[in-house]
Amino acid sequence: MAHTNASKGPAGAGFTLVEAVVALAIAAVVAAMAYPSYMAQVRKSRRTDAVVALMQVEQAQERWRGAHPGYAAELAAPPPQGLGLNAASAGGYYTLTLSDAGAAGYAVTAVAVAGRSQAGDSGCTTLAVTMRHGSAVRTPSDCWSR
Repeated sequence: MAHTNASKGPAGAGFTLVEAVVALAIAAVVAAMAYPSYMAQVRKSRRTDAVVALMQVEQAQERWRGAHPGYAAELAAPPPQGLGLNAASAGGYYTLTLSDAGAAGYAVTAVAVAGRSQAGDSGCTTLAVTMRHGSAVRTPSDCWSR
């Protein structure tokens, strides 16, 4: 029976330090190009935090309107003085404000919290819903995914 050699090549086979550095440099360039796109997708997905919070306010306002002559003027005040909702979105990326509440409608705004990643969401740092005479306008329209 013949004896086989367990080595797969000469003792010096493998990657040189230069080859490893070049491979790492290429990986770093690819990562640097992909990171901004990745962060844009993360910001877009976190926008749903504002959308969900604004829709919760819309639903609460409609429930309020069903029992009162106008819309609620207070967001965080507990019922019966207000809606009893948190002034921050569930994820903490947005702050909510309620304004212009009356018999005909209201406006609710979600503003990205400074210092958090959503503050860099260009063009979509402020999302708003304005309800007037039963018709909702959502702005900016490009920031509301359908």
